[in-house]
Amino acid sequence: MKAPFNPKKKLLVILGPTAVGKSALAIQLAQIFQGEIINCDSMQVYQGFDIGTDKIPPAKREGIPHHLLDIIPPTQQFTAADFVRLSLKAMKEIWSRDHLPIITGGTGLYLQALLEGLFPGVGRHPQIREKLEKEAQTQGLSYLWERLKQIDPNYAQKISPQDKIRIIRALEVYEVSGVPLSHHFQKTKSFVQNFLTLKIGLKLKRKELYERIDKRVEKMFAAGLIDEVAQLLRRGIPEEAPPFKALGYKYALQVIRHQIPLEEAIRLTQRDTRHYAKRQLTWFRRMKGIHWFSPHQTAQIIEFIKNKWTSHEN
Repeated sequence: MKAPFNPKKKLLVILGPTAVGKSALAIQLAQIFQGEIINCDSMQVYQGFDIGTDKIPPAKREGIPHHLLDIIPPTQQFTAADFVRLSLKAMKEIWSRDHLPIITGGTGLYLQALLEGLFPGVGRHPQIREKLEKEAQTQGLSYLWERLKQIDPNYAQKISPQDKIRIIRALEVYEVSGVPLSHHFQKTKSFVQNFLTLKIGLKLKRKELYERIDKRVEKMFAAGLIDEVAQLLRRGIPEEAPPFKALGYKYALQVIRHQIPLEEAIRLTQRDTRHYAKRQLTWFRRMKGIHWFSPHQTAQIIEFIKNKWTSHEN
């Protein structure tokens, strides 16, 4: 079926909190608008981490091409800069087929990097980084988190208090430059400023969203999350690998070590995922130009996209 508009230089972004229904909507829209999906979930890029990241299996992708899924080994660190580089490459390939790129995911930092730009400077400083790493070990990550909240409260609110890599990087940038990381971001330029970008946000009332999150977590553990983690460990994937920090995986590791029972792992994962969804919404509310809908409003979303883009072509 031919797309009802010219997809060249058009970009559709589907964003929102975890479990709100982004992937299902993206597949529906890809079928209607001849789209291909670019993953924007920082954990779904890792190979072998499937159940705990709620990766859509190939059989359920309805034949829609998906990009940036299962692209790197779990021992590598994937960054916002990597996402920008690879998503721009995927967009060019998708446009070359006269298809529409649809970016789908809830990693706000990656979306911000693409839509608003990466900050232009401040390289790595090994001595400062080593000092911060030692402070994290001796005084705890919460100590560094509290320091970041004093220095750069805007950025601190956007990331997890357990996100050691980003906390240390933000403190490193400040110590090197004397300028908070969030201020650096204000000097950036969008990588898609010349594209016609449409941002669709999905949201639900808190009660319904939290019910979805709780059910999803129960389903993940029932589907074999503990077995998946055990297999990854048998393959030699170290517990320090980046995706083991993802929601659910750290508690699955504790179950395997007999530190907590399965029921506690489920409860803690549900709690942490609800907190994560809250942080995601806080992040997205600061982004400009998002058109918000309920995931139950599929027909309205489709009509909105058609009207928005066909009006630009007339």
